[in-house]
Amino acid sequence: MSLITLLTSLQRHLDATRAMDWLGPLLLRLYLAPIFWMAGWNKLMAFSSTVEWFGDKDWGLGLPFPTVLAALATASELGGAVLLVLGLGVRWVSVPLMATMIVAMTTVHWRHGWLAIAEGMGPFATERTSAAVERLAKAKEILMQHGDYEWLTEYGSLAILNNGIEFAVTYFVMLLVLFFVGAGRYVSLDYWIAERFSRQMVASSSQGIP
Repeated sequence: MSLITLLTSLQRHLDATRAMDWLGPLLLRLYLAPIFWMAGWNKLMAFSSTVEWFGDKDWGLGLPFPTVLAALATASELGGAVLLVLGLGVRWVSVPLMATMIVAMTTVHWRHGWLAIAEGMGPFATERTSAAVERLAKAKEILMQHGDYEWLTEYGSLAILNNGIEFAVTYFVMLLVLFFVGAGRYVSLDYWIAERFSRQMVASSSQGIP
């Protein structure tokens, strides 16, 4: 078997996996839905505090019309989570959800850099994250000397939250993919609604209905 024949065969098998192309959008939707649901639910459960945080210029975001914006963000996240699960209006709902990510990136996370969790090394490490790692090492030392460190770290190691844009950018990119590809085939209401309209259009055309 020649190299070209082998590559052609491999490409044919690779192309056959496109029969499962609905799986990617489905998993993106199911991954993002609980994230936005919890974000919206937390805002709703402490709505007055959310409004205060949106509007306060000293310790909050300093946004205009905080009540309106807080309500829009909450509704977008809760409603968006439901629609993502159902696969209904996914391309449409991706737009306000991407907008919330842009607002989060620019007003909350941008000043902290890229990293969500502080790291001392790597291309995204900064003076801020390196200093945080030094403090983390000191905190671990204190806990080892004066606390039950094994119990404290039984379910996970200690870390310092840097609160950079990493997670918000990741969610934005995932939403951008859904904006372009849609909810996916078979396991979405968007697909079946489009299928029904398509069949109706074909039936109308065959009957000569303009």
